[in-house]
Amino acid sequence: MAEIERMERGKICPMAGRPHYNHQTWQDGRNVVRYVPAQEVALVQQAIDGYNRFRKLAEEYADEIIRRTREERAKNKKRKNKAKLRKSRKSTIQYY
Repeated sequence: MAEIERMERGKICPMAGRPHYNHQTWQDGRNVVRYVPAQEVALVQQAIDGYNRFRKLAEEYADEIIRRTREERAKNKKRKNKAKLRKSRKSTIQYY
């Protein structure tokens, strides 16, 4: 993630018959459009790719942490169940 130097949200759309492109993003619940000259399209696209890469890496990181968390919970649940089983075995012995 730290290696990503440029980020931008949105997408680039060519404009038919015009020398520039649209850069569309959602901001505060609205679609915001900026014009991008043709010579800057590659730079903006690299920034968009950087943002998409960042999101993918963040998702992969979250997936790994979630997996570990669930694994830890499952281990703890097994330990608690074993402890309950040991307790229940002791408590079922009745002396007369």
